[in-house]
Amino acid sequence: MSDLLRLATAGSVDDGKSTLVGRLLYDTKSVLADTLDAVHRASADRGLTTPDLSLLVDGLRSEREQGITIDVAYRYFATPKRSFVLADTPGHVQYTRNTVTGASTAQLGVLLVDARKGVIEQTRRHAAVLALLGVPRLVLAVNKIDLVDFDEVTFSRIAKEFTAHATALGYAEDAVVEIPVSALAGDNVVERSTRTPWYDGPTLLEHLESVPVEPDAHDAPFRFPVQYVIRPRTAEHPDYRGYAGQVAAGTVRVGDEIAVLPAGLRSTVTGIDTADGPLPEASSGQSVTLLLAHDLDISRGDLISAAGDQPTVTDEFEATVCWLSEKALTPGARVLVKHGTRTVQAIVTELRTRFDEQKLASTDAPGSLSLNEIGQVAVRTAEPIPVDDYAKDRRTGAFLVIDAADGSTLAAGLVGAPLPEVDGVESCTEGGDAAQPDSHALVSPGP
Repeated sequence: MSDLLRLATAGSVDDGKSTLVGRLLYDTKSVLADTLDAVHRASADRGLTTPDLSLLVDGLRSEREQGITIDVAYRYFATPKRSFVLADTPGHVQYTRNTVTGASTAQLGVLLVDARKGVIEQTRRHAAVLALLGVPRLVLAVNKIDLVDFDEVTFSRIAKEFTAHATALGYAEDAVVEIPVSALAGDNVVERSTRTPWYDGPTLLEHLESVPVEPDAHDAPFRFPVQYVIRPRTAEHPDYRGYAGQVAAGTVRVGDEIAVLPAGLRSTVTGIDTADGPLPEASSGQSVTLLLAHDLDISRGDLISAAGDQPTVTDEFEATVCWLSEKALTPGARVLVKHGTRTVQAIVTELRTRFDEQKLASTDAPGSLSLNEIGQVAVRTAEPIPVDDYAKDRRTGAFLVIDAADGSTLAAGLVGAPLPEVDGVESCTEGGDAAQPDSHALVSPGP
């Protein structure tokens, strides 16, 4: 079992995400005394008799004033069994881009719903985004169960509806767990509630501590986007030439043969330097400087990879994008694509399919993609770039679409991720007749 779990929370506005996270931090004694004192003071200023635990997460002044979460709030806590990195993402539709950011590295997603409202549009949208990003496991926290008198029938109905939606997106039933909770009162968050005797599953924390976690990408093929070329040209190091960056995937060792892409140059790793001294090897997530046997023409934006397992170098590829801009995407749009440390000019040559995450249906050849819509597109870049399928490598299979005019982020893209066609749900052409569904899945979340 991994000793670190990366998770992201998502849900609609006022479902209680921040309160749930605050409850986790509070009940696991992961809050500093001065922070807790500040929360007590802020709660008293609002006329509350008990601390508002959501204030432990909502750090922006505008969030505290409005009682909402806008930014992605990252929190770190630990229990004797496991350490956690938690991303609390916004609930508002216009901040779906932040949900994409928070979930992009998550190994588990915690989706909240209000027990009084059940599964709603934003719940289905967030589930689709988590599936699209390849988050392998989901927890549905049916919050505010106290406000429906801890009713088992209500919980069962919501759990059944959500499980059906999640499995239609490609999740296995054992990858989805439903838990009735009250974040405000603490029922089934850290401590088991006596008010839900009909529930015999784990508390949220018990599940987080025990859920199987796929290992980080240490065993994936080696990928290293070059961020900076170091050439000090000092008397002590007149010939030093190193390539600095963060290992995106896999492991590299001194003596390994590597390829430099997109040029296709080859060399051997002769050294791995860090601020703390040289290393014999480096793995995913480590920031290092690589030394090579040959003096090659390498610059920022190049990708150093395992020589025996290289990504595809291409100037044309298909991808699934989550459109994050109020300015609609239309065929022929000229944009910038940021992949790793390289940014290139590109054209979205075709909109292949638009996916309706509410109906789990797709529309062929849509005329546009609007804010928060998901679709499959064809992209042509001005120069070749080395890409992996997202299913193979989440880091080198992902990219950003950027507005060349103002530098704003337009979309998050995943190379090669097909959209789903769900059995029993027809796809159709824009304004045309229904077409036969096929069995493509949005992702393969895996076990």
